[in-house]
Amino acid sequence: MKNQAFNPFLPSYEYIPDAEPYVFGDRLYIYGSHDQFDGPAYCYNDYVCWSAPTDDLSNWHYEGIIYKKIQDPKYKDGNCMYAPDICVGPDGRYYLYYTLDRIGIMSVAVGDTPIGPFAFYGYVKRPNGEIIGESLDDLYQFDPGMFIDDDGRIFLYTGFAPEPNSTLHSSKGRPVNAFGSFYFELEPDMLTVKQNQPVPLIPTPGASAGTGFEGHEFFEASSMRKIHGKYYFVYSSINSHELCYAISDRPDGGFVYGGTIVSIADVFLDGRETKDALNYMGNTHGGMVQVKGQWYIFYHRQTNLHQYSRQACAEKITIEPDGSIKQVEVTSCGLNNGPLRGKGRYEARIACNLISSEGCTFYAFHHKQSQGVHPFFTQDGEDREDNPDQYITNFNNGCIAGFKYFAFDGDEHNITINIRGEQFGQVMVFTEIGGDPIATIDITSSNQWRDYTAPLTINKGTHALYFTFTGQGNFDFRHFEIV
Repeated sequence: MKNQAFNPFLPSYEYIPDAEPYVFGDRLYIYGSHDQFDGPAYCYNDYVCWSAPTDDLSNWHYEGIIYKKIQDPKYKDGNCMYAPDICVGPDGRYYLYYTLDRIGIMSVAVGDTPIGPFAFYGYVKRPNGEIIGESLDDLYQFDPGMFIDDDGRIFLYTGFAPEPNSTLHSSKGRPVNAFGSFYFELEPDMLTVKQNQPVPLIPTPGASAGTGFEGHEFFEASSMRKIHGKYYFVYSSINSHELCYAISDRPDGGFVYGGTIVSIADVFLDGRETKDALNYMGNTHGGMVQVKGQWYIFYHRQTNLHQYSRQACAEKITIEPDGSIKQVEVTSCGLNNGPLRGKGRYEARIACNLISSEGCTFYAFHHKQSQGVHPFFTQDGEDREDNPDQYITNFNNGCIAGFKYFAFDGDEHNITINIRGEQFGQVMVFTEIGGDPIATIDITSSNQWRDYTAPLTINKGTHALYFTFTGQGNFDFRHFEIV
């Protein structure tokens, strides 16, 4: 029986945010930042790469460390490498673009294969050799998006544009919000810009009136693709929890707002507002890729009750005949070829909706916020590969964990949950929030992982599963099984 694909699609101990997906040959590769389990800051680890055969997106292979931050001559102790992007240069080599945090200069590494090994190559510079970003008059370089058009023109998209009054508004005095995203066109050497100053592309908050981008202005995460002769610019909006797109007939301007592709909390989907979010919010970043005729959007979610341990996810998307992309919901089965099987054992970590009795919050940027009533994803221990089991913790009264979707045959009879903790009450299972329960599981306290089973009544068809707790105390939720 063929393996299934889940969200997150990498092993539970791996934390890859900002994933840019590319097909090289017969494999799909992702290039992203590298967070640490319960890490102290964004992008704490060196770059690694994962890949999967294009005919089996459940079979991800660890390609190892492809580039270390200490390879950059400007690295200083404590620097992290932020979101990268990659492209194949005119010479057939692979060029990796990135920035070290708090520096604002675009670095470039190069390798002979999609997985390197990558060696430091240089810094993006002006024709006179001046490194862009060294002057305080230069705009802050951030989140590269690389694109080479069919005519050979090479574009570097970059930019960081928080709200004008935000504490993130400047870095070492550099103007980071003069306009939203911008681009440089590069020479074939992949380092030298053709124009001394960047060219604006997508507006920032405070400069969007009348543009159509109001409420979804550019924040970060530039990513460009060409589809059916149209140019799609994917970016993280000022709302942070969503990836939006803009579309144009050319790569160097004329972009109009298209819409939201995905929100990690399903905000804006079917008119949903932030107060009704179905998942915990934080930043997200990713790009689009076509695999075997199917388009996907890659994004990331948060874990560990903060924004420093993020994991890659993906969803199928459809390019409509008119070129538009409708917003898709987050699911547990994004890279799977359809819903998951209605029988089997599933880890709780693939929950795509996680909600407390007080709703969902926006995770803190710089510190781990108070646990309070909020459930979250975590794991035991810091030795990630030696502690691969991720689970939901602090599952307390009124919490909901949602999983989408499963194909049921109608002959499923029992459901078992595996939990531990000091609790007493019932876990009820629904196919829709606010619906009638299809199973009621009585649970008691246990400091060890323990199974609890109840009869299951579910109709044939494709359904979501929502687990909610009514009772006292809280518990860890590791997996469930349907037979």
